[in-house]
Amino acid sequence: MSERTKSSESRVIGDRSVPATPRKGDTPVPHAESSSNQPDRGQECPLYVPRRYFLGQCTGVSLGAMALSQLIQRATAAPTLTTPTGLPHFAAKAKHVIFLTQSGGPSQLELYDYKPQLEKWAGIEIPDSVRQGQRVTTMTANQKQLLMPGRTKFERCGRSGATIGEWLPHLRGVADELCFIKSMHSDQINHAPAMTKFLTGHQIPGRPSMGAWASYGLGSENKNLPDYLVLISKMQRPSDQPLYDHYWGSGFLPSRFQGVKLRNSRDPVLYLRDPDGLPRELRRGMLDGLSELNQMRLAETGDPEIATRIRQYEMAYRMQTSVPELTDMSGEAESTFELYGPDSRRAGSYAANCIQARRLVERGVRFIQLFHPDWDHHSRLPSWCVARCRDTDQPTAGLIRDLKQRGLLDQTLVIWGGEFGRSPVGQGKWDSIEAGRDHHPRCFTMWMAGAGVKAGTTYGATDDFSFSVAENPVHVHDLHATALHLLGMDHERLTYRHQGLDFRLTGVEPSRVVRELLA
Repeated sequence: MSERTKSSESRVIGDRSVPATPRKGDTPVPHAESSSNQPDRGQECPLYVPRRYFLGQCTGVSLGAMALSQLIQRATAAPTLTTPTGLPHFAAKAKHVIFLTQSGGPSQLELYDYKPQLEKWAGIEIPDSVRQGQRVTTMTANQKQLLMPGRTKFERCGRSGATIGEWLPHLRGVADELCFIKSMHSDQINHAPAMTKFLTGHQIPGRPSMGAWASYGLGSENKNLPDYLVLISKMQRPSDQPLYDHYWGSGFLPSRFQGVKLRNSRDPVLYLRDPDGLPRELRRGMLDGLSELNQMRLAETGDPEIATRIRQYEMAYRMQTSVPELTDMSGEAESTFELYGPDSRRAGSYAANCIQARRLVERGVRFIQLFHPDWDHHSRLPSWCVARCRDTDQPTAGLIRDLKQRGLLDQTLVIWGGEFGRSPVGQGKWDSIEAGRDHHPRCFTMWMAGAGVKAGTTYGATDDFSFSVAENPVHVHDLHATALHLLGMDHERLTYRHQGLDFRLTGVEPSRVVRELLA
């Protein structure tokens, strides 16, 4: 084959062989004017490359991929850090929230949901017509599902006649301030996914918590403390139940909206104190210089996390004064400590954290969340559940009374509850003091009190076994919608665009504001 024939078949560009004759629709690259240093028209020219071939083969990027990259950039562009406009959507009943989170799943059968009918079923296997194939955890899957009556005595309390077990004597005294929801239900049976859904609206980590949504929507009246603060009980015995940071995280919201944990130690917030010997005016100058650098970078990138960093440096500077003042309870009256109980002087206890919650409300903090773990009673329920009630009963009742006598209950929404309840089936030997109860998401009890809530009300009911909801079911998303409503926000309009979707706390499933709970 002649050299001329070879040239007409293909041309070599680098180590690639490309067609010499353009395909239909291709636009040839015109040759430059000939010169002593350039080939003739009849000579081979390496510039003659079809456009589609160049985009598809030489660069490895097709036209479709280039267009898709632009669409993705628009969909995932970093939003501005400003809070949404037009909020609150309507007049709010509550200015603050105190969420008393009882981690582990308190037993409604011993605390609130009185079921005397279980006595005649004691030790008998739960009927299939009641269980209806409901799954149990692996901890009880291989044992007979024998019913265990409640281990406490109940009384009807106050004018409302609410049923409260004997392990909560102090709460009985404020029964008429409470609004019980006995028909709560969820769809997660294990702790981590159930608590994640309970607090973020979805069982998979990565969504903003309820407190983060409140911070995003409304901010705080106090500029010297974060919008959202978290306090975890310091237990007198070690707890094996983990509390993950995403329970109070901001998810895909800018990180300025996440909860800030106040530790029960010498440094309530890590790295807040200046090193010894560093004058405060020098720290101020360092922060000013750092802010200028961050502002320059923010102007270039528009990254909301840089704006968060600027704001948090300033917040930390102000918290150097506000946090020590907050945590110093030496000015509290002796009667206050008596109201909250003997454990209230122990730093980090649930009782001390309840006092701190009231102090945070007084300082205008929007969302305060207390975590008290170790309600997961698979065994020795009469011992361990009594201990948790002893930890929390008097401080919780004291908090309700304290807020009311200071005129703060009318503007504060108090929520009490855990991620699920406990099964009416005994775990282990049902008639032994060693017996406990397994997880049960199909029905459990919570209560609310304070701003906008219909006090002295019991809403919803379970069947005779406390196994399923019988009247007026309330899903955890309905609880979220109701709490946001009391804060003046429509749960369907409080959204945040992320990865091309408008996310909300209550997700895409149908949810409702439970207006029967509202005053």
